[in-house]
Amino acid sequence: MVTDATTTATAAPGSRRGPPSPSDVHAVLDTVPDPEMPPVTVAELGMVVDVRVTGDPACVEVDLVATFSGCPAIAVIREEVTRAVAAMPGVERVDVRFVSTVVWEPDRITLPGRRKLAEFGIAPPGSGQVLLQIGSPPRAVTCPLCGSNDTVADSAFGPTPCRSSSYCNACRNPFEVIKP
Repeated sequence: MVTDATTTATAAPGSRRGPPSPSDVHAVLDTVPDPEMPPVTVAELGMVVDVRVTGDPACVEVDLVATFSGCPAIAVIREEVTRAVAAMPGVERVDVRFVSTVVWEPDRITLPGRRKLAEFGIAPPGSGQVLLQIGSPPRAVTCPLCGSNDTVADSAFGPTPCRSSSYCNACRNPFEVIKP
């Protein structure tokens, strides 16, 4: 369940150099890996909704959206984002919350994020998958390992709630798919 709960951290004394800008915070968020898909960051997955910086020393508020309702990694992501932002010079307090006012969609994944997912063996959005529609057959997903469209959906369930499993008949490898 997505929550509006916040996590707060206080920076170490003596680390003050003035408040960071929101773009500085975004740059730090672009280094925080997703715990379930380490090649991509929370920023590349499109999880960052908003960043606000107020005061000097700064209070930084980060709003995130979960990639899937009930994502088991929410607590870890919140903790890692809090830790990374709290380590920035000039930050005194960090509030991280997951909001339910924004819906995460695969289209939020950046182009670099899509490339990294494919290199990791996970078919990113736009690889041919579509939601099943009544009366039309499902389209094959492009294999991120060999580029073939000779693939079949293996299971609607993958290692995490936001992924499913497919199989490539051409290279004979299983691969994961970000659910549309």
